[in-house]
Amino acid sequence: QVQLVESGGGLVQPGGSLRLSCAASGIAFSTKRMSWYRQAPGNQRELVAWITSGGGVTYADFVKGRFTISRDNAKNTAFLQMNSLNAEDTGVYYCKADPTPWDARTYWGQGIQVTVSS
Repeated sequence: QVQLVESGGGLVQPGGSLRLSCAASGIAFSTKRMSWYRQAPGNQRELVAWITSGGGVTYADFVKGRFTISRDNAKNTAFLQMNSLNAEDTGVYYCKADPTPWDARTYWGQGIQVTVSS
């Protein structure tokens, strides 16, 4: 059974930080490109960042310089360090495991709420 479980969300004040984790099981984690997406109320889900199996990273322009994506293959876990948070970062954050030549399926976590408010 494949599971992606996000943790680390919550309520934070503007300017604060949070670190999200995505613990994976049931997949060949080290072979997967892992991504973080977010969805604000009334908006479409949007890409925040991804990290390839080799550690290459890509960020959406709106998080460059503030967020850092990383992974620990020994722990089957991806991370999203979020700094200098503002109200526009509020939303549900999802992790995703992308298809590979060996596993054509896409897997999503259940999502976790991040609220930035004073």
